[in-house]
Amino acid sequence: MLSIGVDIGGTKVAAGVVDEQGNILARQRKLTPSRSPRAVEDTIVDVVTDLRREFRVESIGIGAAGWVDTHQAVVAFSPHLAWRQEPLRDRLNERLDLPLIVDNDANAAAWAEYKFGAGIGSAVMVCVTLGTGIGGALVINGQLFRGRYGMAGEWGHMITVPGGHRCECGNRGCWEQYASGNALVREAREMALANSPVAARLLEMAGGKVENITGPAITAAAIQGEPTATELLADVGGWLGQGIANLAAALDPDLVVIGGGVSDAGDLLLVPAQRSFHRTLTGRGYRPEALLTLARFKNDAGLIGAADLARHSLLEPPETARAGFWPRRRKGRRRIKARRDSPLVPRQAGARKAPRR
Repeated sequence: MLSIGVDIGGTKVAAGVVDEQGNILARQRKLTPSRSPRAVEDTIVDVVTDLRREFRVESIGIGAAGWVDTHQAVVAFSPHLAWRQEPLRDRLNERLDLPLIVDNDANAAAWAEYKFGAGIGSAVMVCVTLGTGIGGALVINGQLFRGRYGMAGEWGHMITVPGGHRCECGNRGCWEQYASGNALVREAREMALANSPVAARLLEMAGGKVENITGPAITAAAIQGEPTATELLADVGGWLGQGIANLAAALDPDLVVIGGGVSDAGDLLLVPAQRSFHRTLTGRGYRPEALLTLARFKNDAGLIGAADLARHSLLEPPETARAGFWPRRRKGRRRIKARRDSPLVPRQAGARKAPRR
């Protein structure tokens, strides 16, 4: 059974056809066109339509960068896009004739890592995704925890520095302002604009243009040994480890999976994060420490997880969730046949509900 996963971030829309083993058979990628909800919706429809020309798929999963309700239907708020109580599932159902769910992009990424990647077998897995901002998710005993209203796991908007940098969410000092791709780029560009001599080589590698100093460019420079880029990634890693120590104090995980585009830096990010985590962890030396590891699927995790969650929704619809956990299915449970009037199955124009008997 094939499914399409779509991962919508602040800068790109990535989609792929995914099989039941988590393998991507084909993919599409486009830049997020603007902050307009309609433009983003058009892009989603375009990439899905292109993929369906070559493959027969049975469901579509959308991983959206924002707060998604418990029914996997409405994006209540997105710091990096203009979604405000956006009924994304219903709008897409009007244009795509397949069962479809919407979930938070970090939930989708975490599910991919737990099901197929670095998190296999963990009991309490925390996922931290570093991209434009910071996303997060929690998997407990094989179940995604979404909270009462579907909005758990927004680690990036915990206040780390009271009165600190302004965040797109409206607050100041959020963790993602210090340990994300945006934070990495902001610091590098500020040094370059100030004509700091330590940024001279980094600016030269960017062709002398400040706007060419991007997250991938900084990572590439660090991999080549450029000292300032290496130091900037170490700073982000330090903030990352400190925040993870706070999460460990609250959640006591056995595993923390670090994904997203910034994780492409590998040990240049992970090693400073591990050091900071060990130095900051409450009760260090007297308690077991969670393992910090890099995600297996990196930027592909969101679309892989979204596709698998959409496939799972055919067996266990999101509206069956209890106590903030979904998926909850256990082996041996029978497949739930989606009702014709289920929100997962778009009704064709002019169709009527079957009369109750």
